Amino acid sequence: MADNDIPQVLTAVGPRLRALRQERGATLAQLSELTGISLSTLSRLESGRRKPTLELLLPLAKAHGVQLDELVGAPPTGDPRIHPQPFTRHGQTFVPLTRYLGGLNAYKQILPAPPEGARHSPEPRVHEGYEWLYVLSGRLRLVLGEHDLVLTAGEAAEFDTRTPHAFSNAGDRPVEFLSLFGAQGERMHVRARPTGSRGGD
Repeated sequence: MADNDIPQVLTAVGPRLRALRQERGATLAQLSELTGISLSTLSRLESGRRKPTLELLLPLAKAHGVQLDELVGAPPTGDPRIHPQPFTRHGQTFVPLTRYLGGLNAYKQILPAPPEGARHSPEPRVHEGYEWLYVLSGRLRLVLGEHDLVLTAGEAAEFDTRTPHAFSNAGDRPVEFLSLFGAQGERMHVRARPTGSRGGD
């Protein structure tokens, strides 16, 4: 970045912060409570009347679930595309699809095929929340309480995550599924069901 670009980049931080907050439906008061930054400072940052500093931007980037360089990167071009950063945890690949301060969080998850002869029973876990998942491809084993299910492409499940649960790959190729997770009480409700689904039950 050239030195003469710095003023333009800093000027763009305020509108970017406001857009991120409004996109997530958060108020300045909620953001202030989450970050510990005063309402007046947040308001002045968004309006461009306060120069952004690292001490202010770090907690804001964390609250919005974005990388710091997304706040101070190149000036906006109007391109609506986002570039989620996949991460790996316990052998699974997660592709975040949302970056919210609260509410439902969505991920695309990819479970690699297990090595031949290396299948194992996953260890169930519990935590606060509610989850909805939809299998895109492959065979997903879902251990849920006393149930041991195999879901295939096009099948969905929803459950209270305080019930012991675990996922594993039940096939011989990677399984991909969408996962929507929310805090307890923030369920996703299906409003309509497709008619004439193929295959029949």
